[in-house]
Amino acid sequence: MTRFGKRSPIVILAFLAASCGGSGHGHVSGAAIVRGAGFRFEAPAGWTIAHTATAAVARSDAAGTTLVSATAFRLRRRYDPRRFGSAAKELDRVAADLAAQAHGTLTESATVNVDGARIRAYRLTVHPTSGAAYDERIGFVLRGTREIQLLCRAPAGSSDPAGACALLYSSFTTRS
Repeated sequence: MTRFGKRSPIVILAFLAASCGGSGHGHVSGAAIVRGAGFRFEAPAGWTIAHTATAAVARSDAAGTTLVSATAFRLRRRYDPRRFGSAAKELDRVAADLAAQAHGTLTESATVNVDGARIRAYRLTVHPTSGAAYDERIGFVLRGTREIQLLCRAPAGSSDPAGACALLYSSFTTRS
């Protein structure tokens, strides 16, 4: 699972953000369905949705101060769910390193259920060298040879605007 070393923390953090845990796949009335590279999730209605070949993001405003996203990456080796404990330890180290490199503070590490599987999720507060501080929640969904990073970002202390993070975590699925 050592695929993290060659990726820039800035690139990773661009797709990371604060979110709330949850499970289930119920559709929320008025929510927009966001589709990406082999996954989908829901975001609050009226948010702006954008896609790349490997990512999908929904933003509440043009500045992107509040957003939810999912980004797919290839793993070097196939993930085996029986090795979740080992994977969690490596992800914990990576999350701590990312927080430090981003001038942030890791405030929570937890195992949560997303799309019927255990994942690791992290909350951090980032204090960039310029601009306002923001809260993020990052989740790592590991499936076969893919990792999908779930991200929620919001201004520091704003909690979960429009319930977007909770919606991301509760509606995310790798099924179309």
